[in-house]
Amino acid sequence: MKFLKSTLLIFCGLTLLVSCKSEEKKTTVETKKIEVNPITIEKLTDSPAYENAVLRLKEPTNTKNLKEGPLDFKFEVANYELGAQTDSPNASLLANSGKGQHIHFILNNQPYSAHYDPNFTKELPAGVHHLVAFLSRSYHESVKNDNSVVVKKVEVGTNPKDTVGIDAEAPTLIYSRPKGTYSGKDTESLMLDFFVLNTTLSETGNKVKATINGKEFLITEWAPQVIKGLPKGEVTIELELIDAEGNFIDGPFNKVKRTITLKE
Repeated sequence: MKFLKSTLLIFCGLTLLVSCKSEEKKTTVETKKIEVNPITIEKLTDSPAYENAVLRLKEPTNTKNLKEGPLDFKFEVANYELGAQTDSPNASLLANSGKGQHIHFILNNQPYSAHYDPNFTKELPAGVHHLVAFLSRSYHESVKNDNSVVVKKVEVGTNPKDTVGIDAEAPTLIYSRPKGTYSGKDTESLMLDFFVLNTTLSETGNKVKATINGKEFLITEWAPQVIKGLPKGEVTIELELIDAEGNFIDGPFNKVKRTITLKE
């Protein structure tokens, strides 16, 4: 009888031990399932500067009283080759266009269209449109110098109303990247890039606040950032131009929210 009791005690002890190990293993597995990589940003380096690159708008020479409908744009590009692949390790790190370097053409701070030829046609409805166009590397990083950007007010139709009401001399933020859908290796490192007009960024002055899936970052230098640790699916990115005290700098384009998608 004593032997039977001892055997039962040993059996129960082993069962309890196995059960505890099983629960520990289950807990470990479940913990691994909910682990997520933290979202981080880091300044992008190793891009050629193109300090002497130039972008000019040749046509239309007059941007007022234009007819509604298709409008021909002709740009002049100097010291920069459209269609060339940018010579930088970033071309393999980031989403890169096989068509090479190009122009980012932005109307009213909406998502840009990429143009690999300096001459193209755009359909413009009646109204006042605010154009910002700048040179872009093959991996979509903007060229940031005083001569690489075109800023124009384009008035289409008779006596069009400016519903945006932007001050051309005021500090202004223009969103560029990321944009659209990313898949495979391109989801590992995404570039955050923007253009600023009529202001500089610094630790003690104006800044850009980036909110990525709810996580906030302060950008104190006008430089592109590499985002890592993003989950698959929809990602929300919000940029906001703020002053030294963290207050929003008023302007119709100075706060923008975009949604992108990351796929396997």
